[in-house]
Amino acid sequence: MDLILWRHAEAEDGYNDLARGLTPRGQEQAKRAAVWLKDALGKRPARVIASEALRAQQTAAAFSDHVEVDGRINPDVRAAAYIVAANWPSDGTVVLVGHQPTLGRAASLLLAGTEIDWQIKKSAIWWLHHDEADDSILLKAVHLP
Repeated sequence: MDLILWRHAEAEDGYNDLARGLTPRGQEQAKRAAVWLKDALGKRPARVIASEALRAQQTAAAFSDHVEVDGRINPDVRAAAYIVAANWPSDGTVVLVGHQPTLGRAASLLLAGTEIDWQIKKSAIWWLHHDEADDSILLKAVHLP
């Protein structure tokens, strides 16, 4: 299975964290990342999950019209919540659109076995692959904005 961790694109400032939308620059970042991801995935189907934050949903919508909204990947949750929300590892491809520092911590938990504050830039994508044959997890690709 593939787990694609995508940090939301650049967002507006504001007091209500979940209500902050993308800036015009963020909208362009999301579009460019979505084009890359669509090209990389080809016709392979993917389940897309975004947090309840508007900026994450807008980022995900640049890629797919079918976005699940899941509060388990909201800002400031534990990294393990991302893995649970994705039902990882399982069959298929899952795209999680979420937030720092949790995305970086989830990547480090899966790749290094411990939660470390790895930095993932806004609108960056980290593509992880689970090889069932030897139960290994590999970093397949990284897309930077």
